Amino acid sequence: MAEQIVRVPNVGDFKALEIIEVLVKPGDTLALDQSIITLESDKASMEIPSPLAGVVKSLQVKKGDKVSEGAEILTLELAAAGAAVETPSEIAPPAPTVAETAKPQEVRSEAPAPGAHCPPYPAPCPSPYAASPLSAQTANSCDVIPHASPAIRRFARELGADVAQISGSGPKGRILKEDVQAYIKARLQQAAAGPALPAMPSIDFSAFGPVETRALTRIQKLSASYLLRAWQTIPHVTHHDEADVTDLEAFRVSLKDESAKKGVKLTLLPFVAEAVVATLKAFPQFNASLDGDNLVLKSYYHIGMAVDTEEGLVVPVLRDADRMRTFEIAAAMADLSERARKRQLKRSEIEGGSFTLSSLGGVGGRYFTPIINAPEVAILGLCRTYQVPVYQPGTGQFSPRLMLPLSLSYDHRVIDGAVAARFMNHLKALLGDIRRLLL
Repeated sequence: MAEQIVRVPNVGDFKALEIIEVLVKPGDTLALDQSIITLESDKASMEIPSPLAGVVKSLQVKKGDKVSEGAEILTLELAAAGAAVETPSEIAPPAPTVAETAKPQEVRSEAPAPGAHCPPYPAPCPSPYAASPLSAQTANSCDVIPHASPAIRRFARELGADVAQISGSGPKGRILKEDVQAYIKARLQQAAAGPALPAMPSIDFSAFGPVETRALTRIQKLSASYLLRAWQTIPHVTHHDEADVTDLEAFRVSLKDESAKKGVKLTLLPFVAEAVVATLKAFPQFNASLDGDNLVLKSYYHIGMAVDTEEGLVVPVLRDADRMRTFEIAAAMADLSERARKRQLKRSEIEGGSFTLSSLGGVGGRYFTPIINAPEVAILGLCRTYQVPVYQPGTGQFSPRLMLPLSLSYDHRVIDGAVAARFMNHLKALLGDIRRLLL
């Protein structure tokens, strides 16, 4: 039988990726595209599939090895005798599936190889709602891991600059020499304007009683600088209000049997997502990003949704939510939530969001201040519904109504308070009578 060496395919600009799992052994029969090893970078894990079907004759790697593009993985005996065998140069294995792994281990200290880059949108990062009881969104921030060449890092060190605090203007967020110089200039101007805040004191808490020291998870580490940057650079304003969802809740309950037949758990959140998309269409400046002096208005509606995991909050993105109906949104949300908890999200599922929902409805609370998930310009927080007596002018009586607390944080550079209030009024009208979505 013909033999073929299987090599590491194109994995972008990543180098020396560690093998964290070997999924096959000599003698195993492989199907086309069956996963053979799992590689891990500092941001994600990726499974490498087999480009051909056959039987594993030998393995050239083991768990813990570090490999780059072109490295030999295994030797494969092709499945069919006499079958046309592609030469190594002709083999073009499918691109690996990227699954986010929010592992608690410390991030490896290796500096990114020259040419390492970040996707156009940030990689997974904890939640933007630092003020909530669940403080940490992932909302997507590969850019919290600075991407700069060793020469630029050395240049920054010589000037006393921390590359983690510098925003890159190069291709795909890469830090350039000019970015370091601009950062130093800004810091000097800031120093001239007034004294910086004093550093937090170092305290030995064990002097006051027993303590336990617990390392932050990787998601929490990534979230720290991301949230701090968003809070310090974006002028946040939060508009609080509540929507009467009495009729919507009654409608949701009436669909209980139908949703059970479809195998979908129908909560209020899919209805809110659908209403938010309609409201974003009516107020396009909320579905935008600020790029210097320009406002980039997006014609797509990718809704980020916070998911509570053991490592912190992760925000997968519900892509093209405007093309889905309520049951489809509910099913997609359930799928994304499940795979987020299992750390099986693909890169495309945690980037490119245009507006974020952060719901504490399953936990509690009344209102909070969600932190904007940059580069978005607004985020909507939801809390647990509650009943309140509301005066009905038609009857002159008070009746119990179910209210949904809403907290809309927005970038005041882009959105004024009056526009935010109109946005909220429009959303409340849709949630108060879901039939308005048909108008």
